[in-house]
Amino acid sequence: MKRDNLLDNAEVIIGKEGLLESIKSGQTLKIKFGVDPTRPDLTFGHLVVFNKLRQFQDAGHQAILLIGDYTARIGDPSGRSDLRPELSEAEVEKNASTYLEQAFKVLDKKKTVVRRNSEWFGKMSFGDALSLTRSMTVARMLERDDFEKRYKCNQPISMVEFMYPLIQGYDSIVLESDLELGGSDQLFNMLVGRNLQKEQGSSAQAVLTMPLLVGLDGSRKMSKSYDNYIAFNDSAKDIFGKTMSISDEVMWDYFRLLLLKEKSEIDTLKKIHPMECKKQLAKELTSLFYGKDEAQQECDSFSQVFSKGQDPDEMPEVSIANLQSENPTLLHVLSGADLFESKGQIRRLISQGAIKLDGEKVLDPDLEANKIKENAIIKAGKKIFIRVIP
Repeated sequence: MKRDNLLDNAEVIIGKEGLLESIKSGQTLKIKFGVDPTRPDLTFGHLVVFNKLRQFQDAGHQAILLIGDYTARIGDPSGRSDLRPELSEAEVEKNASTYLEQAFKVLDKKKTVVRRNSEWFGKMSFGDALSLTRSMTVARMLERDDFEKRYKCNQPISMVEFMYPLIQGYDSIVLESDLELGGSDQLFNMLVGRNLQKEQGSSAQAVLTMPLLVGLDGSRKMSKSYDNYIAFNDSAKDIFGKTMSISDEVMWDYFRLLLLKEKSEIDTLKKIHPMECKKQLAKELTSLFYGKDEAQQECDSFSQVFSKGQDPDEMPEVSIANLQSENPTLLHVLSGADLFESKGQIRRLISQGAIKLDGEKVLDPDLEANKIKENAIIKAGKKIFIRVIP
């Protein structure tokens, strides 16, 4: 990974001139990056910003990882068309602990300051909260793209969602951040923090947004909600296999944003066959979390299974007799493998033609299991194989 230009790959930089002056003067900056532990896994979409935070960290600046354990109970409405479900304190705490374990796979733990915004919001009175709302008008809040769209479409916007940008902005006051990092969908929220700092008479933080990583579907941003993600906690096999499933066009953004390849390096890679480039990408991403040896093993396994058209030597087996159903179907068989997040995900894969039974596409989730022959091989997507036994 390269670490030379701290502003490489940035999409938007607000306060760039002052930021460059501070960097050149040798000032140690407080760099804030906040994550809300609404789900147990961090994805490679988060990795884009974690890489940038690590770059600043390696350059001698102070990395502040803010765990939004208080804001997670509200849910960031960025890019949403509805209100996020409310999480319990226990759920948030469980997710927060896993976030830290995953974050330190990228960040230097010894050089990272970890804060939780429940430290200050847990002590804030209702009067303090009302006072904070004076800093923002309804008209200004409706300038935010997702709020504006929902308002024009007569979709409800809760008051608690209106509070979210103010709460995120107030974090910047408490942390006295000099720079806030985030995805491009966080620009409005981060600018609120910059404005609140100005109103408090403090130095206004610079804001740097990173591009949103396109997910495995090749069109929408990577998100667990869209089921198009690679997670930090995925197995080596899944990281390699999922990476190999992305489109050739999207591949170059992964090289640039996840592996921080220079343009000259990418131009050289483009002269190689796309399949070989993608294998290199998958190997490097897998090695970030599992090391070079395991990454090479997954590459060899992939070549055996997919390039040579062979089934893997080892695969999970599902016994029809052990299924918890009087009339088991293909849906029950796939669910019984414990390899999918939900039956909804399985139905989507079937409807997309991503499920094959002995090499033939299956489009009926209700196919009776007793019609599946003994030792049949089910292939799900490009990486999952299941053997059906009596």
